[in-house]
Amino acid sequence: MLPAEFPLYFCGLPFRAHQVGRKLRWLLGGGDIRPVMKGVYVDVRVPDSLTLRANAAQLVVPNGAAACGRLAAWIHGLDTTAIGPEDLIEAQWTHEATDVVEVRGVQVTSPVATAVELAMQLPRPFALSAVDAFLRSGQADRWALRSASAAYEGRRGYPQSQDILRYADRRAASPGESWLRLRLIDAGFGRPDLQVPVDGPNRTYRLDLGYPDRPVDGKRLGLEYDSDQWHSTQKQQLRDETRRTELDALGWHVIPVRRTDLWGRYPALELAAGAFLCQHPRLPRRW
Repeated sequence: MLPAEFPLYFCGLPFRAHQVGRKLRWLLGGGDIRPVMKGVYVDVRVPDSLTLRANAAQLVVPNGAAACGRLAAWIHGLDTTAIGPEDLIEAQWTHEATDVVEVRGVQVTSPVATAVELAMQLPRPFALSAVDAFLRSGQADRWALRSASAAYEGRRGYPQSQDILRYADRRAASPGESWLRLRLIDAGFGRPDLQVPVDGPNRTYRLDLGYPDRPVDGKRLGLEYDSDQWHSTQKQQLRDETRRTELDALGWHVIPVRRTDLWGRYPALELAAGAFLCQHPRLPRRW
């Protein structure tokens, strides 16, 4: 690693691989630099920011073109987990965009145009998590997206975009919650409510998703997405178990869901939810 007093590579600005030549592998191996996006690197001491993302994009987007697709969403502030399975963003640009804004000096398709195009182009789970993220950020609203999407009628991906825009919800707090909601909808259980409040004697709990209007034998179904970041340690798991025991006493059966449950092939999630709701899920799974 570089000592703290050592100057930042290229004054902390992102740079292309050819600018360091044969030193690239050595610098990466030593932990001195990190990739910002595919083909662009920066000193490890430079934190992520919209300015860094825009500066990186300027190195790969040609003059006169506008960043679009996943690159545009990333520049607008979306995390990569919301827009695809890859950690690193690839360069995407267009010379044909009409709805363009400037972000930190780089031309980018507007949040509304970007969200509609991602709803058409991305695989369904990522299309939904991307649109949810745009809604949650406040950079777009459902009515603006629906209105803008009319201009794309007849193009490839338009039917998918209409489904995604109908399901989109700004209350989804993470990509995992978006994916979980789509799995339940695809299984035929109907749209769950989001951020469901549950009043206890001493506090109010909040469930990621639930069906408060469909009680079965006096209990209601809730589901929670447990990310690896916040639900992996023994202390965190003990806290989760205590919380769900308390929710069970309040009349809620809670199904915890991990990332592997969402992306594995076996439909355990659909079978568990269907068993509680006394409903056969729609199978096979769509994704």
